[in-house]
Order: sequence, then structure tokens, then C-alpha cells
Amino acid sequence: MKKKALSSDCKRFRLMLTLELAVMLPAAVLLYVNFRQLHVIKRDKNVEATIHRDFFQMLTISEKRINEKAYTMAEEVRGLFPSPDSDSDAEKKRRLDLILSNSPWLAHVFLFDVERGFLFRTQPQKMTSREEHEKLSKLFEGWFGLDGKMMLEGMHKRSRPFFCHTNQVERAGRDAFITHVFFSLPQLPKDRVVLGGLSFDPDYLKQTFFPEMLDELIARKATEEGGNRLAMMVYPVESEGGDTNKVLAASAGWSEGKPEVSRNLDEVFRGLALGIKFQGTSVEAIARRWAIQGFLTLGVLSLAMIGGLTLTYHTVNKELALARLKSDFVSNVSHELRTPLALIRLYAETLELGRIKTQEKAEGYYRIIRKESERLTALINNILDFSRIEAGAKEYDFRETDIADLVRNTLDAYRFQIEQQGFAFEQNIDSSIPPVHVDREAIARALVNLVNNALKYSADEKFLCVKLYRANGALKIEVIDRGIGITRREQSKIFEKFYRTGDPLVHNTKGSGLGLALVRHITVAHGGEVAVESTPGKGSKFTLSLPLVKATQPVASITA
Repeated sequence: MKKKALSSDCKRFRLMLTLELAVMLPAAVLLYVNFRQLHVIKRDKNVEATIHRDFFQMLTISEKRINEKAYTMAEEVRGLFPSPDSDSDAEKKRRLDLILSNSPWLAHVFLFDVERGFLFRTQPQKMTSREEHEKLSKLFEGWFGLDGKMMLEGMHKRSRPFFCHTNQVERAGRDAFITHVFFSLPQLPKDRVVLGGLSFDPDYLKQTFFPEMLDELIARKATEEGGNRLAMMVYPVESEGGDTNKVLAASAGWSEGKPEVSRNLDEVFRGLALGIKFQGTSVEAIARRWAIQGFLTLGVLSLAMIGGLTLTYHTVNKELALARLKSDFVSNVSHELRTPLALIRLYAETLELGRIKTQEKAEGYYRIIRKESERLTALINNILDFSRIEAGAKEYDFRETDIADLVRNTLDAYRFQIEQQGFAFEQNIDSSIPPVHVDREAIARALVNLVNNALKYSADEKFLCVKLYRANGALKIEVIDRGIGITRREQSKIFEKFYRTGDPLVHNTKGSGLGLALVRHITVAHGGEVAVESTPGKGSKFTLSLPLVKATQPVASITA
């Protein structure tokens, strides 16, 4: 059983289906997945959560560094405290006052000995109002007397022998926060109730300690990771998330508004909280910007993908069309070769068998054999020239040529064929044109291709006119017919290889589809151009324009 070959349309459909399944379907899935992912990010606020986690981590690290700074300062003061046994009360007071004078960031220092009493000293400049001094002195003396032993036992269980407490005091008519650090004294028995202590000055904490620490922390973060600049603040826990009217201290760049993330301080500065946010923006705004950027990026990628698919679609269509044209070309060339070969064989066998009795008839047969062989040679030459052009190996032999004589001789060789087909033939050749540098064979082939087209595609009114003249500093060769004509839409395509117009007469007339492509290549290789003027049903005019000046040989790799 014979199987019918797939048609070109069926092959085209299968190729396009494969393209859609292999390229467009994965692309669509990719677009869907990306859109879903971006939607999830926006819906679940994963971006905000990620930034918030980073903020929490930074606040944790910041608290540790703030505590470390406070403990270091307290440790230095602890090493300067007087011994409760070797010094008199007057000497102890003197040494405590010396600590205050050398440490202006201190508001108070104090020493409690359950056996020898309680000493409480205050910075002289802070003694303008004794209310704070007397209040704290009574508070700590009573507290240590009741809970001093328990406080010491707790300190000895810690890695650092410190206990901290923050409370609110009044400074200059405003609330202020003072932090006290209590510690045991070294080289004393653990069961002996002796406590030392110091108080960080509220003004120092507000104006110096916290601003410097916050700026240092932000600068370190910016150095390590970069990105958006941060802002931090310290505020009382009781101020409901960071009321800017109750901010204790803030870094440079802090503006109005509440922090994005906050953390209550648990050790040295209990009762205060750290807040953090971006300068000039918010986490929500950043997340929204990232989402928009993600959508824009996805959009650009989608457009690029669609453009790639569109380009692939057009490329496949073009390749399919080219394959179809090549198939038609093989079919047409096969027919073009068979026809003259069959005629040559027929007339040669007739002559060989001696069936021709008259010399006149024999000469007619010889003439037909010669004509068909010339037709066959011209077709083969066209194919060979096209093959060389495709391979980039076509070369032209430029020589000084009498162009008028070349055109005249070429037309004389085809005059019999023109008149035999019943064409009214006119030629107008300007014999005064000076010699030009051209490839004789190539120009002749270009002219023959144009003449052959005029003969093949003039079904009703058979008219052919060839002109050679000078105009605007150029050499012009015109071939005019009154044949089927060419539509404006197809005039830009007829010089493409294998292309044949959609006119039924063209498809019913065998041809290779290479003639006009070779004409264009030859003309361009000579530094000229070819143009067509045509009206469907009224005929066409092809004009070859060549430079009159002597031209150098062009690059041989010019393709049709």
C-alpha cells in the first residue's frame, strides 16, 4: 500500500504545534509560577517579616553592646572603691568624692556595710536640689538593710557581680531616667553584706551615652551590610510604642513616627526600650517597592519571552516558506531541465534515424536543438551562479566593455525567439555611451533573465522594448513589457530567491524563481541598483542603473 506524503500545510501545523508545546507551554507555566510567587510574597508579607527579623536581631545585638559598654564603665569605677575595713569613714568619703570628680558621667556613688553603715555621695553640681540625694539615700539604705544579703547571693550566681535598677526622677521640671548599678566588692567574703553602687547621670544618658551608642551601632551596621540607612531611639516602655514626645534619646536621622520594631531592655536599662526603623521610608514601602520591581522585572522578562516566541514564530514561518519555495524550485528546475533535454533527445533521434528527407527541415531540427541547448545552458548557468553566490564564492571579471555593443549582440541572439513567439519588439540603444568596466557575461545574463521574464509573462499583449541610455550620470538599461504586471505589495519581494508572485499565470509557467534574484545581485555587485515600475494587467518596466565611472571590483561575498 502506498502512503501519501504529508503536505507542507500538515508539516507546518505539526511544527507550530511542537513549538507551542515545547516553548510556549513551559513559558506560560513559568509566567504563572512567577506571578503566583510574587502574589504570595505580597499576600503573606514575607518581605516585611524578613526585614523585621533582621531588625530584631540588630536590636538584640545592640542591647548586648549597650550593656557591655555600661558594665565596662561600672567595672572601672568598682576597681576604685575604698576598702570597707582599711579606710576611715572620712577617707572613704574622700575617695568616693574623688571617683565623682574623675567621672562626671556619674550622679551618685554609695557604699553599704551592714556593720559600719551607709555612705551616699552626690556630684557637687547636682546638689542644688537635695531632694534626689535624700530620697535615694533613704531608699537604698532601707533596701540594702532588708534585701542586701539576698542581692549579694544573686550577684555571686551571675557571670558579672552586678545588679541594675532604673527609676524615674525629676530633672529641670521634666521626667528623667536614672540607672543604678549595684555590685559586690572584690576580695571580700561572699557572706559579708557589703555593697557598692553608682548611678548613671540622667543628663549624661540622654545627651551623650545613648546618642553616641546609637550612632555607633548604626554606623557599624552600615559598614557591614550597607543598604538603607537606619535610625534608632531609646524611649520609656510605658510610652506605648515610642511616642516621639517621650523619646529619651535618638540617633541622627530619626524623624516623627513610631519604630518598625522595638525591644524592651532587660539588664542594665530595664524599663527602657530600643526602637528601630529606616530613615525616610518604611518596611511596608520597601516591600511594596520590591514587589513592584519584581512585577516590572517579570513584565520585562515576559515581554522579552513573548518577543522571542514571536521572533521564533516568524523565523519558523520564514523557514517553512523557504522550504516550500525550495521544494517548488526543485520541481520547477526538474521540469525546466526535462523539457529541453526531451526535445534535444527527440530531434537528435529523428535525425539519427534518417527520417528527415529535406535539408531545410534538417536545419530546422538543428536550430531547435541549438536553441534548447542554449536554454538548458542558461538555466544551468543561473543555478551555478546562484550556488556560487550562496557560498560567497561568486567572482566577477570586470573589463572595459562597449556596453551598447554588448546589449545589441545579446538581443540579436534572442531576436529569433522573440519574433517566433509573436512579440512586437523595439530597441533603442544609445551608441555614444563610452566604454565601462563590467562583467560582460554577468550583464548579458541579467538582460537575458529580464527578457525571458517578459516573454513568459505576457499572455495577452505581446510587446517588448529594451532601452539603453544615460541619465543623471548613470547608465540605464530598461526592459519594458505589457504583460500581467506585479502588485505593489509584491514588488519588494520579487527579487528574493525562490519567490514567485501569486498570479495564476506565474504558477502555471515553469520557472526557477532565481532570475530576478541574480539580476539584483549582478546589479549590486556592479555598484548599481535595480528598480521596477509595474501595474497589474498593464505591464512592467525593469530598470538597471549602473555607474558610468570606472568602478573597482566589489566584494565577491555579496549575496542575493
